[in-house]
Amino acid sequence: MNFVEIRVPSALCPVRIDQYLATLKEPEISRSYAAKLLKEERILLNGKPAKASTKLKAGDVLSLDLPAPVALDVEPEDIPLDIIYEDQDVLIVNKPKGMVVHPAAGHAQGTLVNAVMYHCGSELSSINGVMRPGIVHRIDMNTTGLLVVCKNDQAHKSLAAQLKVHSITRRYVAIVIGNLREDEGTVDAPLGRSKKDRKKQAIDELNGRPAVTHYHVLERFGGAYTLVQCTLETGRTHQIRVHMASIGHPLLGDEVYGPKKCPFDLEGQCLHAQVLGFIHPRTGEYVEFSSPYPAYFEELLTKLRNKYNS
Repeated sequence: MNFVEIRVPSALCPVRIDQYLATLKEPEISRSYAAKLLKEERILLNGKPAKASTKLKAGDVLSLDLPAPVALDVEPEDIPLDIIYEDQDVLIVNKPKGMVVHPAAGHAQGTLVNAVMYHCGSELSSINGVMRPGIVHRIDMNTTGLLVVCKNDQAHKSLAAQLKVHSITRRYVAIVIGNLREDEGTVDAPLGRSKKDRKKQAIDELNGRPAVTHYHVLERFGGAYTLVQCTLETGRTHQIRVHMASIGHPLLGDEVYGPKKCPFDLEGQCLHAQVLGFIHPRTGEYVEFSSPYPAYFEELLTKLRNKYNS
């Protein structure tokens, strides 16, 4: 165990406990990790179990009972990776549809982490002692496209800081249901866990975290479907899926936030992480990578063009 006591400075007050903890450099704690510690009552505020929503005041004392880092119990697996770029600091991978990013209940094997561990060996960051070596951000199992994996803690800290200030370029392409009225627009709606279904995300104006998605129409297919480019200003769980559904245009194939039945034989939502750009942690220069449409996406576009635009 690692016990840490912190006296809150006046400069940052008032501020929520989870937000304050995420600003610390030592110990380094993400908001998600802070939420876990709070749930387990490992964080005390002035000697009493703390709640994430509590606003801190100058002079408050936080006592943190940090568990020892959990040994990673994940086996490396020789799974082929579509590597777009690699150097001593980062690995850019083009994730296929159906692959889970990191191990979880029901997905202990066959994940991107299993594959990356085999490819990189011990060259992976270990920030927070979590069960996700090298993973700074993730995309859903049935979303394809680009992910950056960090090979050391310095790279991880740099990329995490860029994510925090929303400076990383992340552009997706999606096929949505219906015909968008405007050629472009922005959905600015905070997201949080759904109170009706804990497995889903929902717009939560009161307690949700800020979420902004910019969309731009690339191609229309009659009045039935639209190909759009979505640029993330923030990166919340299921953000594009929830935001597009909220304006009446859920992603084609998304049975969670859209219709339960799909007229095409699809495996989940039509969503592809096409462009990823960031400041390289070692060189300080901006780098950008792109990924072509996956085969299923191209085939579907051909079908839609033949049916609606021929």
